[in-house]
Amino acid sequence: MQAKETLFADLVQGRAQQFQVPLYQRTYSWTEKQLTQLWSDILEQAELLESDNKASTHFLGSVVLAPSPQNEATFPRWLVVDGQQRLTTLSLALTAIRDHIADARPDEAERIGEEYLINKRKSGNDHFRLLPTQADRAQYAAHVRGTHAEHGAGDSVAAAYKFFRRKLVQTEDPAAPQDVCRIEEAITSRLTLVSVTAERGDNVHRIFESLNNTGLKLSQADLLRNYLFMGLPARGDRVYETYWLPLQESLSNEELEQLMWLQLVLEGDDRVRRQDLYTSQQQRFENGTASEEEIEAYIKELHRRSVHFRKMIHPEEEVDPSVRAHLRRLHDWQAMVTYPALMLLLDRRERGNLDAVETARALSYIESFLVRRTICRVPANNLNRIFQSVPAQLPLDVPVADGLRQLLSSPNRFWPDDDELRDKIRSAPFYQYGRWHQRKLVLQRLEESYGHPEPVDFAAAQLTIEHVMPQAPGDEWLRMLAEDGTGEESAEELHARLHHTLGNLTLTALNSELSNHPFERKQGLLDGSHLEMNRRIAATERWGAREILARADDLADRATALWPAPLRDVRRAERSRNWHLAHQALAALPHGTWTSYGDLAAFLGSGAQAVGNHLANTAGVANAHRVLNADGRVSSGFRWVAPQEEQQDQDVRARLVADGIHFTVTGAADPAQRLVGDDLALLLTGAEDDGAEDEDQAHAATSEQGEETRAERFRSQLTADDSPETVAAVYELFATWEGLGGWVGHGAGHVTTSAYLMLGEAGHPGRGIWPMTLYPGSGRGGSAEVVFQHLAAREPFTDRALRAELLRRLNELDGVEIPEGKLELRPGFRLSLLENEQSRTLLAQALAWFRDRWEERDEL
Repeated sequence: MQAKETLFADLVQGRAQQFQVPLYQRTYSWTEKQLTQLWSDILEQAELLESDNKASTHFLGSVVLAPSPQNEATFPRWLVVDGQQRLTTLSLALTAIRDHIADARPDEAERIGEEYLINKRKSGNDHFRLLPTQADRAQYAAHVRGTHAEHGAGDSVAAAYKFFRRKLVQTEDPAAPQDVCRIEEAITSRLTLVSVTAERGDNVHRIFESLNNTGLKLSQADLLRNYLFMGLPARGDRVYETYWLPLQESLSNEELEQLMWLQLVLEGDDRVRRQDLYTSQQQRFENGTASEEEIEAYIKELHRRSVHFRKMIHPEEEVDPSVRAHLRRLHDWQAMVTYPALMLLLDRRERGNLDAVETARALSYIESFLVRRTICRVPANNLNRIFQSVPAQLPLDVPVADGLRQLLSSPNRFWPDDDELRDKIRSAPFYQYGRWHQRKLVLQRLEESYGHPEPVDFAAAQLTIEHVMPQAPGDEWLRMLAEDGTGEESAEELHARLHHTLGNLTLTALNSELSNHPFERKQGLLDGSHLEMNRRIAATERWGAREILARADDLADRATALWPAPLRDVRRAERSRNWHLAHQALAALPHGTWTSYGDLAAFLGSGAQAVGNHLANTAGVANAHRVLNADGRVSSGFRWVAPQEEQQDQDVRARLVADGIHFTVTGAADPAQRLVGDDLALLLTGAEDDGAEDEDQAHAATSEQGEETRAERFRSQLTADDSPETVAAVYELFATWEGLGGWVGHGAGHVTTSAYLMLGEAGHPGRGIWPMTLYPGSGRGGSAEVVFQHLAAREPFTDRALRAELLRRLNELDGVEIPEGKLELRPGFRLSLLENEQSRTLLAQALAWFRDRWEERDEL
């Protein structure tokens, strides 16, 4: 047996050879969870290449190989005993890169194929450098040959390929450019493997068992602590008692590790990664004398900085009220990415470089940087790099607060100015972007700006975000919008464009009471609110487009005063982030779905005509042909932008059919497969937020306090808005669910009251799961929402095939037709369908199947 460290390029490049996955191996099974982690590791390595830091590679794992019985001297063949998941994933990633650059750089695309994917002069199965199991072979071969088509649920090879294609589109962000060549190099030359090559007669399965028999791993903090005290033979006891023990008692192990990493960053190492903490600090000591005095000084400095660290995670420990208020808001924002900058400011204050007033001013720039970017929908994917670079790049020739403002105002950091902030407050769908608690904090801060003599205790008030003009408007709302229309937009289009904007949002504890009711009924409730912003809304005679935009302008005045603008005299880079978001959304469209120009415009905060013009004049936009008119027909102005596209396929409808779009007898695309603006937002922001608002409601459903009130409120709303037959069917469903071993929790009502069909131990939501949420109708009939998006992050339903099976079973209900393309979303159906006895029986069977899969999750 031979074992050596190698790279993917060294393993597969060179002469013709083949890696065969034996029949007895399991099929390819990596889910989005593993793919996301790998992609994060790849991007980290690509960033290191950009900075010319080639010292730290990433260890991916082992590959165990044995000579194949089909081995030939001129064409080596190897059995992949272990590591086929890694090799298949890397090969699919390179296939996606090849296809991503094929139009722009065909020579480079051909090179990638020949170096890593195929044996150019071989045919049949020998053509492929990696030959998966028989079950995966056809799909894998189709992707490598470039002859694949969209396939259905349960196809992990196709899902992994599409994952990488989508991520490659996302990396085209101008604020954080990731050159595709660097990504390729990161995959092939920065991910290390241990290649274990067995000889004939070696027990390769024993080797595999040995490699995977790992115990509990030590954390980076554990490793570094052991290393430090090994270097303190004389001073160890005193240093431990004086510095380390108090440090260890004041911080958790996770927090201590974070502090150690921050110390490296504050000393100027702006590229160090948390997982490299131990080796980086070890190298620092070994490059010097590593005397006991130096090690003690290091631990003493950690102890000193721990006071600053605790003020970030426990702002109440800060003495100055102004600094404490800023730290509290950043803590509530969950702005861990800003820790390097915060630690620097608190350190400089302790050293006397700035006072409390200047510290608060500097903190206000950090808060503004985060808030303005969120309102203006600037992606957060480069915030780590921005703030990690602050200690090393802060100007030294100006006061600290001024230097920080100057640094954050510099090119490509994208701190939106006042003009952009005002524009986005008027037009951007604020409710769809960022994390829900951050949206709530923005509204809280705006409410505080009114200077109410009796300010609200937001921590105790349990306020939630309310749409003044509701998300599901009734006829009275639509008539009001029709009065405001210009003729170019219908009332429905005007609603889609404005209802998620900041001018239409407020805070209230009365979501369920306000609901979708007409404005006249909301006025009375809002007028009795303790919040000044609600009283001002109630003082208006009506609530249409004019009033929403007028309020947006007022909020913009307050926002520009609350959150300081960047410096004007620092050169700023141009950006077109709205179109980048559009490209991301289109690239993420699931198979079998389409959207309209108006839907995409509502998601962007733009106009349908502007979207159409952009798509008509921009080459290389993935799935641009799946943007149709609102009636589901191809726009008369649509054309293939790239010449090769036109030559390949002039029939748009045929292309749509190949993409899984169904057409009605009238020739329109199936409306059930349409993704509206809210669906597009879920595709991009749902993963980031991980259903946090729903999670919060579900967790509230486990609380005993107020549970009876929430259950009664759910019944009250359901009874008011649905027929007696529907109400009876819903409570029969609850009884069936409880008979299956589940329980029904009632949410706290971030949007409206709700009921969750929960599995798991009551009182421990983190250990549970729920397949659907039921909502009363608020005047339009209740609905059952199937939470596929939530399930996609919970075992065992991270397996797309299981979610697809749940969908198939639900679609057996009469009147339920959920398209496969919504497996990553939260589609629903009307509760009134449960009045049908056969539908209730089928739903009970589907829920029993769901429970069985959950209980078998460890076996699966």
